[in-house]
Amino acid sequence: MIITYCYKIKPTCEQSAKIDYWLELLRRHWNYANGQRLDWLNRTRCQLDRCSIVSCPIGEIPGKPDYYFQQSALKQTKILFPEYKEIYSEVQQINLQRLDKAWKRWLVPDNTGKRFGRPRFKKSGKLRSFCFSRVNHPKAAVKFDGKHIIISRFGAIPVIVHRPIPDGFTIKTATITKKVDGYYISFSLEDKSVPSLIPTDNIKTVIGIDVGLKEFLTTNTGETVAVPNFYRKAQSNLARKQRKVSGKKIGSNNWKKVQNRIARLHQHIARQREDFHLKTAHKLVKDCDLIAVEDLNIKGLARNTKLSKSIYDVAWGAFIEKLNAVAVKRGVHVIKVNPHNTSQNCSNCGQKVPKTLSVRTHSCTKCGIVLDRDENAARNILNKALCEVGIILPACGGLDVGQPEKQETSETWVQLSLF
Repeated sequence: MIITYCYKIKPTCEQSAKIDYWLELLRRHWNYANGQRLDWLNRTRCQLDRCSIVSCPIGEIPGKPDYYFQQSALKQTKILFPEYKEIYSEVQQINLQRLDKAWKRWLVPDNTGKRFGRPRFKKSGKLRSFCFSRVNHPKAAVKFDGKHIIISRFGAIPVIVHRPIPDGFTIKTATITKKVDGYYISFSLEDKSVPSLIPTDNIKTVIGIDVGLKEFLTTNTGETVAVPNFYRKAQSNLARKQRKVSGKKIGSNNWKKVQNRIARLHQHIARQREDFHLKTAHKLVKDCDLIAVEDLNIKGLARNTKLSKSIYDVAWGAFIEKLNAVAVKRGVHVIKVNPHNTSQNCSNCGQKVPKTLSVRTHSCTKCGIVLDRDENAARNILNKALCEVGIILPACGGLDVGQPEKQETSETWVQLSLF
């Protein structure tokens, strides 16, 4: 199991200036390597049987600048630009590895056939982190003694260790990140043990949750969690600060001060949302052995709709990711189900009851049950999840969630033969 712990560090003014200098040099190297790849792509994209209207290769075409090609050029880079000698080779190599990963995500589709956007050139200050591949190794550049990180070219930097590193975990990598309120270091911790999921036969408590905008989530028992609306509450304050920055000269000290205030407000909103997600996830995982959620296409829901700002504010996708991460540590099952017709079908009899988004009450004309729309959807989500796991197979859509049972199979069987 691999987890990440983040701590704040307190570098001196000289150390802070050196970190910023390294980040600037790595940003320039990123842009050069990215431009090298784009240039090769533009010069070699002509068809074999015709000439491109946009561009044609002139002269000798260099070799493909993949990661190994650019890594081998690091020695020449240090000769032409001596300032790069100060940066460790492993830091520069990891910077190129990140670029190579970004290019592969753009050119090669993933398992679902999705490709990400083209890697962009980074403006000044947009590259905010660099990584060390080894910590506390005899040949490592970074040492951690529990209170300080010791880097030979930086010296000792105090670390605010607000929580100890768990027993049994070893530090694999360290990443120094510059944020709006200071500098942080993230340790990647590894433990050889892998938490095992609760066996299906031992599952006693199950819950289905339906996320929404009226209530953040609604369970199959009717319990709700209110929407915090962190961004909506801070929107007026954010607009006021943005009006101030519009009257400042771009690049001036006053412009930078207001931009810093805006960035701090955005960071505060993000941290509020993350804290809310983690607390809600821990509460759900603590009380249940199986949690059923919807596999939502959030980008599709937020596209071309008036509710996009509210959808991104509640951040369902980030919450489900955190819920899954918390559940894995405790061996709890998190099942994602297809959200198709979970709000329309009756959870008691399975009858489809069409309703618009403005209708917040589910009233079935067949069985006569009346439920809150979200509670009915949560029950349907739980039904689908239990069917996928194989705990129970509902005959007509209903389920007694208080007593989940495993589907029974007959022990007697008859062999059929043609001879």
